[in-house]
Amino acid sequence: MQDEEILREEIAEEARDDVVEEFDGDYPIEIEGLRNEFGNQVVHEDLSLRVQRGEILGVVGGSGSGKSVLMRSIIGLQIPAAGEVRVFGKNTIGAEPDEEAAVRSRWGVLFQGGALFSTLTVAENIEVPLKQFYPELSAELRHEIARYKVRMSGLPEDAAAKYPSQLSGGMRKRAGLARALALDPELLFLDEPTAGLDPIGAANFDNLTRDLADTLGLTVFLITHDLDTLYAICDRVAVLADKKVVAVGTIPELLELDHPWIQEYFGGPRSRAAQVTSTRAKAMDNAADGKA
Repeated sequence: MQDEEILREEIAEEARDDVVEEFDGDYPIEIEGLRNEFGNQVVHEDLSLRVQRGEILGVVGGSGSGKSVLMRSIIGLQIPAAGEVRVFGKNTIGAEPDEEAAVRSRWGVLFQGGALFSTLTVAENIEVPLKQFYPELSAELRHEIARYKVRMSGLPEDAAAKYPSQLSGGMRKRAGLARALALDPELLFLDEPTAGLDPIGAANFDNLTRDLADTLGLTVFLITHDLDTLYAICDRVAVLADKKVVAVGTIPELLELDHPWIQEYFGGPRSRAAQVTSTRAKAMDNAADGKA
């Protein structure tokens, strides 16, 4: 298993380096002057944002603020009317096919609901990006990678052979995460990953995200409306309002701003309750670490 993992990583690295050189900058995602529009409706106007390497960035905003549209613009599913999107220093808008594919192989995406192929098993879903980007891999190696990603996402091994319809909502989220991790990405995009989960399931998914980010050195772009998630695992939060990113910072830094949406969102009773929960959880973790 270890030799196969090394082989897979070497193949992936060689394929990526053919087109995209190693990125050593501080901001793997940089957006400048972004404009998105649908007919006469302008969703984003002159939006700019830089995502720091190795951080979990929470992205919040009111309904219709264009959080998912922003993510889709970064990953190439939405073509902006204006502006520039750079990923690993490369402008992804209008990039050459080979260059675009090389960049896309370095990120993973978990869409809302998991977006799994219903006619494929969990393992087969995980193998889809492997077949797309690395067709030279043997079927045996693909199967082994899929099993490994299933375990990495916290699913039981027997989940690999199940279809999405046979999984609970939380398990489908984890299966989608396993597929997002299939290519050993450097960037991970999560769109409302805890939506629809019970509080325990949401907290477990948050902890898994934090552990994976720390262990694998991931940069995470996380769209959420879950205040518990923001307090528990996000290093910074970007706020979408007025068709742009109006602020980026830690929650205490955001609370010092006088923007009405920020004050209403982070200054309300639900936010205060989430802060208390987060403070208690961190205190318990620190106490456990001290006993250990």
